[in-house]
Amino acid sequence: MNLQDFKYLVAVAEHRHFGRAAEACNVSQPTLSSQIRKLEDSLGVKLLERTNKRVELTPVGSQILEHARLALAQAREMEAVAQSARDPLVGPLRLGVIPTLAPYLMPLILKPLRQSYPGLTIELWEDQTRALIEGLRSHKLDAALLATETDAPEITEIELFKEPLLAALPVDHRLSGAKSVEQKAIAGELLVLAEGHCLATQALEACGGKSTRNALQSSMQAATLETLVNLVAAGYGTTLIPFLAADSLGRLEIAVRPLARETARSIRLASRPGFPRPQALRALEKVIKAAVSHQLSGLSYCCPR
Repeated sequence: MNLQDFKYLVAVAEHRHFGRAAEACNVSQPTLSSQIRKLEDSLGVKLLERTNKRVELTPVGSQILEHARLALAQAREMEAVAQSARDPLVGPLRLGVIPTLAPYLMPLILKPLRQSYPGLTIELWEDQTRALIEGLRSHKLDAALLATETDAPEITEIELFKEPLLAALPVDHRLSGAKSVEQKAIAGELLVLAEGHCLATQALEACGGKSTRNALQSSMQAATLETLVNLVAAGYGTTLIPFLAADSLGRLEIAVRPLARETARSIRLASRPGFPRPQALRALEKVIKAAVSHQLSGLSYCCPR
């Protein structure tokens, strides 16, 4: 047995297909299949059930898969410990970011990170909160930028900044010229992202709680913030957007207004307590705080077109 065999097993388990697994591992399919069979022979058990269309794990294969993943994670930790001893600010940092933050924060920090820490490379994984937390737990990620508390004792968090939420309205909306928008005034026409996005829950709570969800909200959910705002621009309803997204989304023919009762989400940096390169996390924290502080210092809102 070796780590490469474990990598092949994990790839097959994730893709449920030898061809796609081989492609992901940058090897030929015969090579991957041969190594999996050697692993089975070494262990003396059948790990996979092969059919013409799909590959499934056997019960014992599922158990061994978890050990394989753990072994690979521990090997990565060994490499990270060694890297940390050499230079903690050199090498990859696997960072997860929620979709309502990544497109708007990353352009602000990637260049400053490269300038200040040229040896530190960001490997970005954009996904919903639940998947990012699982990525931290399984050691697929080193850190994650979230907008909610994890309530997970095995994960540590620090607050980086508070990001205000703003009202996004059609330009001909009755409140598009208002100085500020009362949350309850738009509760009945509020559009939210699909289930699983923390911003959807935060928007509903800000505008009166989940009880405000109506048929419009249920039928007009979107998977991306840009799609949601395009629905608003077309006059289908209103929504709440994060401050960092206002400049980009404000170009989509909408009116952006502050809320009458200030509402903000807490952007947090989550990681495992034992992550061996805390200096890399502190470097990321420093760059993010500097970039966002500059943005928030000129806090302003788009005017209706």
